Amino acid sequence: MFLSHVLQLDIMEKVANRRRLVVWVIMMINLSLFLSACSDGTPARKLLKHTDSSNTHVRLQLSDSLVVIDNELVEVTIQNPTGHLIGLKYKEMQNVLESRNHNHNKGYWDIVWDEDAYDKLETEHVDVITQTDDLVELSFTKKWNHGKTLPLNIQKRFIVRRGIPGVYMYGVFDREEDFPGAQMYQIRIAFKLKEDKFRFVAVSDMIQRIMPRSEDRDEHRSKTLDFKEAVVLTNPSNPSLKGEVDDKYQYSTENKDNKLHGWISDDDGVGFWIITPSNEFRTGGPHKQDLTSHVGPTALSMFVSTHYTGTEIDTFYKQGEAWKKVFGPVLIYLNSAPSNDDHRNILWNDAKRQLSDEIESWPYNFTGSEDFPHSEQRGQVNGQLLVQDRYMVRPLMQAKSAFVGLAAHGDAGSWQTEGKGYQFWTQTDNIGHFSIKNVRPGNYSFYAWVPGFIGDYKLDLNIIIHPGNKIELGTLIYDPPRNGPTLWEIGVPDRSAAEFFIPEPYPQFMNSITKDDTDKFRQYGLWDRYSDIYREGDLVYTVGTSNYSRDWFFAHVPRKTGNNTNRPTTWQIKYNLQDVNENGTYTLQLALAAASFAEVQVRFNDPNAVRPYFTTKRIGNDNAVARHGIHGLLPIKDRLHRMGVPTYGLCVNCNLYQETRDHLFFNCSMALNLKGKVLTTILKISWNAFIYYLWHERNQRIFRGRFRAVDAILKDVIDTVGIRLRDKAINKLDIINFNLCNA
Repeated sequence: MFLSHVLQLDIMEKVANRRRLVVWVIMMINLSLFLSACSDGTPARKLLKHTDSSNTHVRLQLSDSLVVIDNELVEVTIQNPTGHLIGLKYKEMQNVLESRNHNHNKGYWDIVWDEDAYDKLETEHVDVITQTDDLVELSFTKKWNHGKTLPLNIQKRFIVRRGIPGVYMYGVFDREEDFPGAQMYQIRIAFKLKEDKFRFVAVSDMIQRIMPRSEDRDEHRSKTLDFKEAVVLTNPSNPSLKGEVDDKYQYSTENKDNKLHGWISDDDGVGFWIITPSNEFRTGGPHKQDLTSHVGPTALSMFVSTHYTGTEIDTFYKQGEAWKKVFGPVLIYLNSAPSNDDHRNILWNDAKRQLSDEIESWPYNFTGSEDFPHSEQRGQVNGQLLVQDRYMVRPLMQAKSAFVGLAAHGDAGSWQTEGKGYQFWTQTDNIGHFSIKNVRPGNYSFYAWVPGFIGDYKLDLNIIIHPGNKIELGTLIYDPPRNGPTLWEIGVPDRSAAEFFIPEPYPQFMNSITKDDTDKFRQYGLWDRYSDIYREGDLVYTVGTSNYSRDWFFAHVPRKTGNNTNRPTTWQIKYNLQDVNENGTYTLQLALAAASFAEVQVRFNDPNAVRPYFTTKRIGNDNAVARHGIHGLLPIKDRLHRMGVPTYGLCVNCNLYQETRDHLFFNCSMALNLKGKVLTTILKISWNAFIYYLWHERNQRIFRGRFRAVDAILKDVIDTVGIRLRDKAINKLDIINFNLCNA
């Protein structure tokens, strides 16, 4: 028994030695790989803690209440049958979503419709669309039941792929012809993350910062400012944020730039990102601004909204109007890195790398909906855009960096208020060439606008895209609106007010939202700085001496007068015209970047005229200034105004003011100058005559005893003055002069 034990021990030791050898070899290999991964030339991507999933597969578990999809990188839990995303397990984090929230308030779709009705799109059924080792796609659906609920058929799709630490989400929504009319103001996906973990937000390379907690917006920790979205932090949980302003609109960005944003948990070295590789399904075109991430921590994928446009954007669906649209897919991407001084940059740069991969893969070929065409089912439009301006040195120029796109039919520029269809946009190269790729089959109009030139372009031709076709438009020429050479111009027609003077914010409302001055317009309260800067009077801009980057305030706002009241402000533009064409018409073009319940009135030369020469009437509802936007809707319809200024209405003597009788005789600069000289001349002649005849009368009375009445002396004075002025005599019988002088 003892010997047996000894022999067994010996054998066990030999086996153990072999195992230790294998373990040491494995450890040496791992150490070698680790050292290689830490070398200077290794991309940051290799420092991320992704598990090798090449030998794993995607698993699906279905129950009456839950659906779980797991690819060993991320575990996705969806409530059944509502379709709410209630769990995202990643690394050591059991759930990156806020576990304290109700299941309908973690990861969800929502729609605001009609009279502020709110629907979180809870579904009733789940279907497995695809289930393979590489991919699982689910569809959560609900058909409208002709009740009082939102008249919409709903599909909410989820896709989990092998090797991707995240979940793809998209929606397919449709209305049938017999559905009642409805207005859908907002369509989005919202995510509420763990508040005790995710404190750092990243919206762009420049907009990244530690954020307040949601509790910091409570009344005992903050003070509400001019509107409920904006608060100043008075007693935040993080003392370093005291005195800063928090407002979700400060983190808005344009659709064309809204491709990546998210949050970082510093304690765990984990990032949560919303990646949007295409804007084809968003409304309002590439320049529409919308929300991204804000205090919560909340991350949003916005598809439809009235932010920065107001109700001018078309979101009304009439009865009898069939409609279907795919929103997405977007990728909810998770990554991780060792928590150290550089983990934020590593996570952000990796998310940007993943964004590049997703853009390269667009349109996706793994979606299971027949309503989402793959690349071979799409078309392409190519061409070149030139600008023809006969009043410039080079009358025909390449439209460099122009925005060109396809959207639903409408007037030039109507793509900005188009809210139902798809849009496809790109920018031209340095010589105006463009290629609009991956266009869904459909019937479109071609639109464009060119930085540096006012106005919008529309091609008078329907663009019909069939699967796989390629359309060559050739050379297109845009002729900007103008009636003659430019005499003066204030600003740059680039559809932004960023080039104008943006003041420093109030110190008590500073926000560390940006790292430089390019986004200074996002600071709170800049609109009130106008009243501080122009205390004694309103803005006066003199063409030729003033500088618009210094002397033209970025927003034409009313003046604060105290007690929450304001009064309109009148800005003056002073200029002189040389060699005026007295029979011509001069054109003033006024492009408004934003307007909110505003009226702009234009008067020439007489600021007190009761009736303005031109008025926009009350326009706008984009609220861009209060929402820290540098523009709202761009110059279309009532945003671009062209008014002819006939010179026959101007005083021909000064070419500055409208000619009226009062102006001509009392206010005209030439008349005032002439009157002064005439009065001086006549006064001198009259004074000399007065002195002469007064002295003459004295001598006559002393030496000759002759006495004359005052009227006789006055007649001699008048005759003498007349003799002196006879070479400039005025024909008093001229009927025009007679009527003018005696009217």
